[in-house]
Amino acid sequence: MSKSKNEVNVVNPKSELPIDGFSRWGDIKHIVPVSKEKWRQLSRDGFAPPIIRFGLRCSFQENREILRWLSDPLNYRAKTKGVDTLPQGMVAA
Repeated sequence: MSKSKNEVNVVNPKSELPIDGFSRWGDIKHIVPVSKEKWRQLSRDGFAPPIIRFGLRCSFQENREILRWLSDPLNYRAKTKGVDTLPQGMVAA
C-alpha cells in the first residue's frame, strides 16, 4: 500500500522528545512546523524557546520549553529571550 501525495505523517512530539534534556535543531526540525530561520527569529523575539549557546557552533534548546511551545505556539512567551549573537569574547571564524 503506497501513500498518496496528500498524506501527511503526523508526529506525536511527546513520544519523540523526552521531557528533560536539550535538543539541537536537527533533533526537532521534523516536529516544528516552521523553517530553521523562522524558528531562530521566533526564539530571538521571545515567541519560541530561547537558544542556549555552548560555543561558536553549538546551540541547544530545552526540551521542556519546546514541548510547552508545541502545546500552545500562539500564546507561548519565553521567560528570557534567545541568543542571536555570539557570546562576549567569541569571534566567528
